[in-house]
Amino acid sequence: QVQLVESGGGLVQPGGSLRLSCAASGIIFSLYHMGWYRQAPGKQRELVARITNDYSPVYADSVKGRFTISRDNAKTTLYLQMNSLKPEDTAVYYCNAERRIGPDNYWGQGTQVTVSS
Repeated sequence: QVQLVESGGGLVQPGGSLRLSCAASGIIFSLYHMGWYRQAPGKQRELVARITNDYSPVYADSVKGRFTISRDNAKTTLYLQMNSLKPEDTAVYYCNAERRIGPDNYWGQGTQVTVSS
């Protein structure tokens, strides 16, 4: 019944931009911290950015100044604006929801981002 559906991935050239979206349903969205994670081939999944239920953001050092995470509680949607993309950003990007109180933790199926010339 809980669904996190990512969209917005694709192929872009270095220096380009993409905006990812994660539409959530089946949860009380405002009670959850939300985050974006990514996993490149042969690499471990890593945190890209996270935003708490009270709108406080945290970013990985590798994306600071280039990516912006945001959320729209009315639309129950999480966003990731990605600018100045680099080939190193190529990965599958996953949406995550973590309940502020309790053990609930959910993942989307991921969306592919490829940065290549």
